Amino acid sequence: MSTPRTRPPEADRRTLIADTAIDLVAAAGLRGLTHRAVDGAAGLPAGSTSYYFRTRTALIGACYARLAELDLGDVGDLSGFGEVGEVGGVGGEGSPRPSPPPAPGPAPADREAAAAALAGLLHRWLTVGRARQLARFELSLEAARNPELEADFHRAGQGARARAAGVLAALGARRPEEAAELLVAWTDGLLYDRLAGALARSRPAPDLPELTSITRRMLDAVLVEG
Repeated sequence: MSTPRTRPPEADRRTLIADTAIDLVAAAGLRGLTHRAVDGAAGLPAGSTSYYFRTRTALIGACYARLAELDLGDVGDLSGFGEVGEVGGVGGEGSPRPSPPPAPGPAPADREAAAAALAGLLHRWLTVGRARQLARFELSLEAARNPELEADFHRAGQGARARAAGVLAALGARRPEEAAELLVAWTDGLLYDRLAGALARSRPAPDLPELTSITRRMLDAVLVEG
């Protein structure tokens, strides 16, 4: 869990609360996510979190929106991998609406460039972005159990699929949306296996060359299927 942050301006509090809530979920699971715990970890006055997000469902919805915004920002930061697609605003009481994704970048010139870009993204999420991905997995299970959250979680995940479909279309996929579904499923599986699977604690994190080889094989497979 990150260290308490200094008190932010009013306009930044929703983002601070969402970021802190994500940290708490990553560290302690959903049992650690309470309004009071977020107030304390964020260094905010008691009652601040409940002022902006009155219910636990609204607070979790804010986490979905923030996770989608951060993930799309990571994708947009990768040279050659920023493609078309947007993430819709996440509903729910008081939920922040993610900023528009970064301007589209050039389509990857070939599969090698796309594989390198995707490998870099996965390496970031397996290392410096590890806590965020653990929180995402934890929150996805909550959405599967709670019909009130299912629509929010679904909308939050559409941006990544839209971007993946754009990249795959540029690489020649005949059915890019179907190919994107496969690619997202496989990358999610890889992330889960390396972060929370049975061998996650004993196996070293993959390095960039290994990840590039894996992502090239995934791209080859989805482009054949798609």
